[in-house]
Amino acid sequence: MQKKYLTIYHDLVHKIQSNFWDGSKMLPSENDLTTMYATSRETIRKALHQLAQGGFIQKVRGKGSVIIDVNKFDFPVSGIVSFKELATNLGLHAKTIVNELSVVNDDQDIQTNLDVTGSKPIWKVVRLREISGEKIILDKDYFNQRYVPMLTKEICEDSIYHYLENDLNLKIGFARKEILVEKPTVEDLELMDLEGFSNVVVIKSQVYLDDTTLFQYTESRHRPDKFRFVDFARRVQN
Repeated sequence: MQKKYLTIYHDLVHKIQSNFWDGSKMLPSENDLTTMYATSRETIRKALHQLAQGGFIQKVRGKGSVIIDVNKFDFPVSGIVSFKELATNLGLHAKTIVNELSVVNDDQDIQTNLDVTGSKPIWKVVRLREISGEKIILDKDYFNQRYVPMLTKEICEDSIYHYLENDLNLKIGFARKEILVEKPTVEDLELMDLEGFSNVVVIKSQVYLDDTTLFQYTESRHRPDKFRFVDFARRVQN
């Protein structure tokens, strides 16, 4: 016989997928669910834990359980794609806000991530990505000025990759990526719409030109409820 919390979990999944709550972004409270299913709060909490693990809800402190849009945006982890390309492909109403465009030459961590020695100039670009009126991505890009001699706010608002490939004729080859889940920084909390969210998904990338030259380091910080990070893998036959 199936445990009761699993029966409740499957019923809640069905209700979420069939839009039982008529577009509501919130699941009923634990008290309401306890009454609805005539069970204990502990059983409801186990069912909610399963829902969170399955990507159906996000527990938000002080608010309850937010129903995650089943049509999350697929973010291709293995690909190298600009935000403009991603937004266009997914048909998103998106906006890029340039928060900072500057040159740094004394940040040891960034120099290490770009494999730059000495006080060589590095472009720092901080951009907020707004989708449907919510600021849900914070992109922090660093470019070796040796390969990207000029950047403007207009280029950064549009597409840096379009500029690199079409104006500078650079051939972007591949990237090494690391995916982490972190607590929001003070900067994240100040710039992004993160009320109630206790973590962010961070993709750190070192991007190389076709000739294996490392020219870009990026930290892309995402609110966790809007994206599904996907990859394609093929088994290598022995």
